[in-house]
Amino acid sequence: MSQEIKEQVKEAYARVANSGEGCGCGPTSCGSPAQDWTLSESYASVEGYEAEADYALGCGIPTEHAKIKKGQTVLDLGSGAGNDVFIARQIVGEKGHVIGIDMTEAMIEKANKNKQKLGYTNVDFVLGEIENLPLKENSIDVAVSNCVLNLVPDKKKAYQEVYRVLKAGGNFNMSDIVLKGDLPKGIKEAADMYAGCISGALQQEDYIEAIRDAGFKNITITKEREIEMPDDILLQYVCCPEELEKYKASNNAVISLGVYAEK
Repeated sequence: MSQEIKEQVKEAYARVANSGEGCGCGPTSCGSPAQDWTLSESYASVEGYEAEADYALGCGIPTEHAKIKKGQTVLDLGSGAGNDVFIARQIVGEKGHVIGIDMTEAMIEKANKNKQKLGYTNVDFVLGEIENLPLKENSIDVAVSNCVLNLVPDKKKAYQEVYRVLKAGGNFNMSDIVLKGDLPKGIKEAADMYAGCISGALQQEDYIEAIRDAGFKNITITKEREIEMPDDILLQYVCCPEELEKYKASNNAVISLGVYAEK
């Protein structure tokens, strides 16, 4: 089942890369009403921002609270076309190094094209999976991730891998989607909603617990923002308007969460 989910996610994000359009970290079926909806935040005023590398697939700005310093080695998990990598590269400077890991070949190709246009020599994009990072242990100063870890079927293994590759005293800062309460059954089961970051999300307390179980300490929530999903999107996945009204009247919520943690 986990391999099937990975293939669905790869296909969805390959479509984004090949179309040149970001459909947002919400349902990723391009051409649907979802294309006008995104969970992402604006990078317009962030130093190092490259519009060509931004497909609006994130749900925050993870470099914002990552305490990245000049000369460090930074890892971006699920780097897409390179958006957060190029932001991190601006911070670490010429003497630093930034590595982007992504499991979608089309995204790696796009990222490398963007890198070549920019002429960066201290940035690398590597094909790989977060549950099995192709990196040495204790080799990374800071790891960031933007709305990606909820897509990983084996989250426990993913957090353990991030912990493994971080240096002692290193930190991990992520923007991600978590849940408070329960989602309607239809949304949970929809493959494109999984690729769009929502139905694969953990409960907020389980998300934090999984990070703690991997060995991280000084875990801090840096940002918490409730996501309002449009009715026309939700109606594609719930059985009827009555189920939608019941969901909206509940205390259940989809949350964009920023989390900082240290090794």
